[in-house]
Amino acid sequence: MIKILFVCHGNICRSTMSEYVMKYLVSEAGLSDQFYIDSAATSREEIGNPVHPGTQRKLREVGIPCGGHRARQMRREEYEEFDYLIGMDSWNIRNINRIIGNGDPEGKVCRLLDFTGRAGEDIADPWYTGNFDATYRDVREGCEALLAQIMESGRIR
Repeated sequence: MIKILFVCHGNICRSTMSEYVMKYLVSEAGLSDQFYIDSAATSREEIGNPVHPGTQRKLREVGIPCGGHRARQMRREEYEEFDYLIGMDSWNIRNINRIIGNGDPEGKVCRLLDFTGRAGEDIADPWYTGNFDATYRDVREGCEALLAQIMESGRIR
């Protein structure tokens, strides 16, 4: 089973959008039984809060189901539990590394756009920009590229 954890600052916008987009793509490919996908925050600011209304609205607009996720903070032990720890921007990566505290010896920590031709780029936070459309385009591009890479790796049947 491939285990993916999407991470952003508050776990109400970008990481939850990524979680639900990836779940949708995996389901559409008939691979849901081979993946475990979740999301978390680097901060405690939004713990317990639901998915941001802008994220819910955008996912509804594009026909992607959005479940009842509640924001939670990433835990150190999740480094061992997940194959991929995917941040949305450079601040997320820095904070993920602070949480795991082990220097990422297995190379599990990366940005979502690192799987695209835009490696090193950040996904803008719609909490600040208000642009959920742009965030969705970047998230979709990253998730599609991640799924393609996993499928090409031969790690799934």
